[in-house]
Amino acid sequence: MDISLIGVPIMYGCDRQGAQYGPDKLRQKGIIETIKKHENNIYDLGNLYIPYIPEMDKLTFHDTIKYLKPIVYINTNLAHCVYSALTSNSFPLVIGGDHSLGLGSISGSSKFHKELGVIWIDAHGDINTHETSPSKNAHGMPLGAALGKGDSSLVNLYFYGTKVKPENTFIIGARDLDEGEIKLAKELELNLYTMDTIKKSGLKSIIEDVIDKIKNSNIDGIHLSFDIDVLDKSLVPGTGTPVKNGFNIEEAKMILKSLLDTKMIKSMDLVELNPLLDENDTTSNLCIELVDFIFEHI
Repeated sequence: MDISLIGVPIMYGCDRQGAQYGPDKLRQKGIIETIKKHENNIYDLGNLYIPYIPEMDKLTFHDTIKYLKPIVYINTNLAHCVYSALTSNSFPLVIGGDHSLGLGSISGSSKFHKELGVIWIDAHGDINTHETSPSKNAHGMPLGAALGKGDSSLVNLYFYGTKVKPENTFIIGARDLDEGEIKLAKELELNLYTMDTIKKSGLKSIIEDVIDKIKNSNIDGIHLSFDIDVLDKSLVPGTGTPVKNGFNIEEAKMILKSLLDTKMIKSMDLVELNPLLDENDTTSNLCIELVDFIFEHI
């Protein structure tokens, strides 16, 4: 398989220093060699250009979305990189960076696929808008924008309109949802599998439900967006918004293998590694372990 590695060293979406060092840290830890050993051709496309914006100017572009203009710029470029990779029969692996990049990945994938599915594995829903976000941080908005909710410059990024249908959207592992997100999830009838739901029904049952819904849909390709904070906070000190009661590593691998076995995953994000917060490379090593597992089973 051909793999296009795309680094997005962005921290504007989380407004916290450190996430921008994630892509180069993963390269330093051997992500290219890890993917290659599973008989893949990997093309490292380098890091996207990130324009410099002084912190004092973060609300210059929008009153309630920090760093909006550079986030739109970066995500538009990312969308085209992802779309271009897919058109050349290559698998885009996007490494971040904060989760605001998810909008660019989804937009590029959406332009390529007739009926895109999105699986969002995250402790957070990331379906806030500029009207509901308590933090004004755009990394809490990408999936909402992809669903057609939020500021028009995000909703219409790369091409006009909604990027993914609510019925084709699956959020797995959420346990830190804002009030506005809970309301929107109900309004759109999203496939939202919180950790409470997963504990009640069992992880195996939830995975089966997701796969059944995919098989009974018209989805022709899935973008998988994996935020490392879906793992329990004890496992990932090197991320900006850790949350307790998350998945352990074996549960994460079980989810990933089941989804990869469908052969429907056509692009992927791995986001929110913050090397400045990490302890003895614990989190970056875990990311490499996950990448190794993913490309063993893809």
